Amino acid sequence: MYLADIPADVLARAAKIRLVVFDVDGTLTDGRLWYAEDGHETKVFHVHDGLGLKLLMANSVQVAIMSARISHPVALRAEELDIAHVYQGQGDKRACLEQLLEALSLTPEQVAFVGDDLPDLPPMRVAGLSVAVANAHPWVAEKAHWRTRLSGGLGAAREIADMILHAQGKTEAERGRWQ
Repeated sequence: MYLADIPADVLARAAKIRLVVFDVDGTLTDGRLWYAEDGHETKVFHVHDGLGLKLLMANSVQVAIMSARISHPVALRAEELDIAHVYQGQGDKRACLEQLLEALSLTPEQVAFVGDDLPDLPPMRVAGLSVAVANAHPWVAEKAHWRTRLSGGLGAAREIADMILHAQGKTEAERGRWQ
């Protein structure tokens, strides 16, 4: 099982996580921007990722979405998944993350930030656990505490959720709930 291959220091960081913040484009999606002929933007989200986010929230780990872009499909997906913390149009993700931590009375060690490209580096430096998806830019991947096996939009968020639940000793209870 791939969870057995996760380094002990990453699991120790993950055990403390109470909030996971996800970038969107390239992290919760494959990074491609799709536009219909009428100019409307569409996005593709993976159902495994959505269930992973729901599993985190069901196990007392809050989820937030933070994006530099503004996209109606992101708002729709967040609403569908009952994600309360959605921050779009964030030019300064680090400042947004610091404000969110203060609002939720959390410390940096209690947050994971998941990203794929340069605007994600400042909040990744704040987070107690920084994660780069498999298709992240190399400059971002080299700064992350951990890198997923799966690419953004193709199960990476679920992989992160599984890893955090594993580190927190919640995997077996969650698996049992579905049998």
